[in-house]
Amino acid sequence: MNRPKIYLLALAALVAVALWAMAQEPAAPSAVGNVREIQMTAKKYEFNPNVLTVKKGDHVKLIITALDRDHGFKLDAFGINQKLKKGDPTTIEFTADKGGTFPFQCSEFCGFGHGKMKGKLIVEE
Repeated sequence: MNRPKIYLLALAALVAVALWAMAQEPAAPSAVGNVREIQMTAKKYEFNPNVLTVKKGDHVKLIITALDRDHGFKLDAFGINQKLKKGDPTTIEFTADKGGTFPFQCSEFCGFGHGKMKGKLIVEE
């Protein structure tokens, strides 16, 4: 057999393997670790929603928009303290790797009702 035929046979074998691999069923999604995207707003002394519920193992993606002024988002249990600039959606990502109920609050002084600007994250087992 001469070289061009060997190269063509090798190329045909590679193409066949690639086509076979693409035809295989995709792997089943993991039962744990879903992506959970939550849209939130922050404005004059409130987060909306102020109660967030996710499953343990979820990758949480919060997209928070401060509507009236700069605010902050502090979730101590997951080491998060992020400034929220007025009008700019801020994305905060973390993995909910422990179960329980965890408080969050505004961490940027925003007026007389600042201390009441709170919420909670519930991570279900």
